[in-house]
Amino acid sequence: MNLAFLASHGGSAARHLTQACQAGELDAVPVALISNNSRSPALEWARQEGLKTAHLSSARYPDADELDAAILQFLREADAELLILSGYMRELGPLVLNAFAGRVLNIHPSLLPRHGGRGMYGDRVHHAVLESGDTRSGATVHLVTTGIDEGPRLVQEEVVVRPGDTLEKLKARVQTIEGGLMLRAVRELAAELRPTGAEA
Repeated sequence: MNLAFLASHGGSAARHLTQACQAGELDAVPVALISNNSRSPALEWARQEGLKTAHLSSARYPDADELDAAILQFLREADAELLILSGYMRELGPLVLNAFAGRVLNIHPSLLPRHGGRGMYGDRVHHAVLESGDTRSGATVHLVTTGIDEGPRLVQEEVVVRPGDTLEKLKARVQTIEGGLMLRAVRELAAELRPTGAEA
């Protein structure tokens, strides 16, 4: 299973999954990374890892349809089979979503469907959890569809929201589970997508 990543900043999920592949913990091959941010640490890291990389953004492709087509062309040329959104702060277009239907994963830092949807990302999610008085939060890996955070949920894991928690404390607690949760989701989805009779 060839993995491709889309990242806007650090690309923590991409790094975690690549390390898992290198350690023999995940039967997959990282092949490519796209960033909409030419200065993202994820791009430099991916180059050092020998992944095929591209900076594809609205700055280079002001027309959304052209950007969508450019992303799809790059992914096809890289022989990508499964897409991982690793802190990617842009919506995917219909060409990519259709071509990779059921094969695009994202991790969200809450227990979806709570605190999901347009505008809910990063610190905004943790702030909403604290403001709501929730006693539990966590992370959710879901399939990406046209609706923001509305795709089928694959795996979730909870963390306790402790009395007196600050945003940074809650964020750090959620981040400790995200890598393992994404690894679990990729393993499960790859097993489902593997052709019948293929070797494990």
